[in-house]
Amino acid sequence: MTAPEYIQLKAFARIDGARLFLLWTAAFALYIIGLTSPLYGIAALFLIVTTPFFVGSRLRHFRDDSLEGSISFLRGWAYTIYVFFYGSLLFALAQWAYFTFMDQGYLLSTITKAINSPETTETLRQMGMTEALSESLATLGEMRPIDLSLNMLTTNILIGIFLGLPIAAVLQKQR
Repeated sequence: MTAPEYIQLKAFARIDGARLFLLWTAAFALYIIGLTSPLYGIAALFLIVTTPFFVGSRLRHFRDDSLEGSISFLRGWAYTIYVFFYGSLLFALAQWAYFTFMDQGYLLSTITKAINSPETTETLRQMGMTEALSESLATLGEMRPIDLSLNMLTTNILIGIFLGLPIAAVLQKQR
């Protein structure tokens, strides 16, 4: 890949990374709302599951519209990694802003309320998970917004690296 081709790949990946950020932000907002309204939670899950298909469609557009229908596996994989990277950076920033300025403990308190319901408490006791879950909630409560955001940033980039393999394999097209 030449320098101009690399610059082109990164430019298109930045644009599609911004689109991925919008998809993930909508899913995150629906997840937060879905903590009290299950229908929104299902919609959030649907948006999350569509992520590889969305990135695949963006790779197909890049291949067909910008590269005249031909892309190698490695170039396609690099493109998907960059899309996930840029989308993850923007999404981590949005999550940091949410947890810093808007959440005020809402997420943790809502999860704690759900876990402390009588049905859930009994189920967790029978499964022997009460202590482990209490420790996990305590750890979550001690995390700073930047810690949560960096954790999700790392996770999303790693997911992008691994999801990029099948996406690039399926959409590679040589002349």
